[in-house]
Amino acid sequence: MNTPSRSYRDLIVWQKAVDLVAEIYRTTNEFPDREKYALASQMRRAAVSIPSNIAEGRSRSTAKDFRNFLHTSLGSATELETQLIIAQRLRYVDENDFQTTSERLSEVCRMLHGMIKKLEAGS
Repeated sequence: MNTPSRSYRDLIVWQKAVDLVAEIYRTTNEFPDREKYALASQMRRAAVSIPSNIAEGRSRSTAKDFRNFLHTSLGSATELETQLIIAQRLRYVDENDFQTTSERLSEVCRMLHGMIKKLEAGS
């Protein structure tokens, strides 16, 4: 692999994505009970997918494989962004939590974009 031989746990983007998952779980705990198996569940799955795909991709043998998994993580991040906007419009998330979570999510997205570009440049 063209990337340094570090564990996925050493990647700052993975660490921040795991923090984002914890934040999403805390936020969705406050959703109405009727959303337990609906929007809250969707948001949790999308959030968990972000660091999970980073970890799985990091374990692959080529930079191209890693890049593909980073693209999948980015897709999950934009899915989560959409769901977060919906939750905010439904007033399930207050403005402060929305802003904090959106900023954390944006940071993860920027980092994923940067890693993808770096891997593409090395191809």
